[in-house]
Amino acid sequence: MTDTTPRITASVPVGSPPAWAVLQRRLFDALDEAWRAFSRRYCEPDGRLRYEGPAASRDGADDFYEAFFNWPTLYQLGGADDLLDTCKHHWTGVTAQLTELGYVVDEFERGYDWFHMGESMLLFYGICAADPRDAHFAERARRFAELYLPGSPTGNYDPDTGIIRAPHNGAGGPRYGLNDEWASYGADLTVMRPYGLPLRGLPGISRWEDLADPAGAARMGAAMHERIGRGDTAVNLAATSLATNAWLYGHEDRFRDWALAYIDTWQRRADANDGILPDNTGPSGRVGELHDGRWYGGNYGWSWPHGVYSVGNAAVIAAVNTVLLTGSTDRLAIGRGPLDTVAAHAVQGTVTGTEMSISDRWHAELGEDADRPTLLVPNRYADGGWFDHQPPQLGLPLWLWHAGTAAEDRDRIDRLRKAAGYDWRTVRAFRNKEEAGHEAPWLEYLRGENPDYPAAILRTALGQVERRMALIAADDADPATFNIHHWQRLNPVLTEALLQLTTGTPQVLYNGGLLPTRLAYHDADRGRPGLPPDVAALVDTVEPDRTSVELVHTGLTGTRAVTVQAGAFGEHRIEAARITAAEPGYPGDPRAYTAPAAATTVREVPVGGPRLRVELPPGRRIRLDLRLTARAYRPAHQTPTGS
Repeated sequence: MTDTTPRITASVPVGSPPAWAVLQRRLFDALDEAWRAFSRRYCEPDGRLRYEGPAASRDGADDFYEAFFNWPTLYQLGGADDLLDTCKHHWTGVTAQLTELGYVVDEFERGYDWFHMGESMLLFYGICAADPRDAHFAERARRFAELYLPGSPTGNYDPDTGIIRAPHNGAGGPRYGLNDEWASYGADLTVMRPYGLPLRGLPGISRWEDLADPAGAARMGAAMHERIGRGDTAVNLAATSLATNAWLYGHEDRFRDWALAYIDTWQRRADANDGILPDNTGPSGRVGELHDGRWYGGNYGWSWPHGVYSVGNAAVIAAVNTVLLTGSTDRLAIGRGPLDTVAAHAVQGTVTGTEMSISDRWHAELGEDADRPTLLVPNRYADGGWFDHQPPQLGLPLWLWHAGTAAEDRDRIDRLRKAAGYDWRTVRAFRNKEEAGHEAPWLEYLRGENPDYPAAILRTALGQVERRMALIAADDADPATFNIHHWQRLNPVLTEALLQLTTGTPQVLYNGGLLPTRLAYHDADRGRPGLPPDVAALVDTVEPDRTSVELVHTGLTGTRAVTVQAGAFGEHRIEAARITAAEPGYPGDPRAYTAPAAATTVREVPVGGPRLRVELPPGRRIRLDLRLTARAYRPAHQTPTGS
């Protein structure tokens, strides 16, 4: 088939290379060194993780996969050629390891909650997106999604009531109850104390200390098994990513139809609950059936343990999936609802002076501003009302805006910025579990108010890679003593900065989101995803119908060919590109001490498709101002040639 992708050639001399471009290419190099060091230290030859510790009855599978969650993303952005095969190698090795430990059946988790299974699946989704031609992963994608379709032998989904039958579900079907270790839920579970009582209203148990009584602990465990361990829960909305990922291969209606039907069912429940997304239904599909009529109290729901952190994540993931599946923003209400619900009960307060279940992330993210009054939204709800106030997680409203670029979603972010008690431009050196948290300074950069952000965040990322490499070098612990979170804490791959700067996209939603980036790149000469060697990219404008990016060839030899694609799944159309071009005259007379000034012009190139190929001679740069029609095409997993 003839390639009709329009082609242009960069002609503007780089001159003194911009700091961001040099730092970006250094970060690519550092990350490729780092993942190799991690593999050598923590992995066996067959790809599994070195681990000799115990296996819990259910909890833990996600922690094994999470050690590699963003490695395929690095490959898609331009990481080393052998990184993709390494990702598959580790996924295969870890899957075999978890099968031996009893967590996995037929390559999929036996049965756990989607707050954690969503974390598990990021590595898998990333591999599917990076290499849709791999028939084995394509088959797995369809097979995993089929576990939740009507008529599946697993029985996970009940089409008559529209529910996933249990909070814990998977390859083994509905897995009623919770962790076996919680048959008795006592006060000795100190790690869970910050989250308070899982259930309220049990006789004789009104505070955490009451769980010190063995009888009370047994009563709580039994009630949790019966009331939290059955029926549907809102975090199961993250399972729709399975169906969406499978649909992106061949657009089979059955995957799309199930995902949309399941999301619509939860939206109807929210509509019937004064607009508040409930977190539970019973076996009959009735909200509050196992909780004395309460719309709250389900597993990973509004009351325990995380509230909007879990409910909001699943709802926004589902909302983003609806945009992919329909090409429309009509169903974003499922994600907007939880965020607007908590915003209606916001207060002003300080992180240091407010009791909250998760505070360490905010101390890192806000630094000295943790002492300043700022907007706090309630994360949770129980019989006494809204509680557990924390700063809002910007990744959630940001992904709603990213998915549909609707004015109301941009306005929501603006309200949060205006109500914040700290300077959104500040870049702090931290890395949290989600490898996110720098949304505020990036948004200020896109507003034109934070011009130093690209270099600052890249320096921060390089510092974090260096720290993890130092931690790995100093780690002499015996694998027999490893905590199952050990590896993810030392994962030296960081992609937040690269996603923001090169693609105009926030970090992936950690509890099971897919990654529809604003822009994507293909190395046209080598037939693979990502930026070619020596090429750096910087997106500085993201608007509903416009994205601007600068490409810089930082090397001294070899022309690079990069295909710029609108949308990770080829879903947007580039109508035209305004490009910078240089007038003749460079490099000038060799007898002159300085190069002549590079006069530039701007011209418009019609495109009329999802891709534009750019030839970058060494030492040249180009700015592309892309005029877009969003969601013009049906999204699909893309091969490197875009075919």
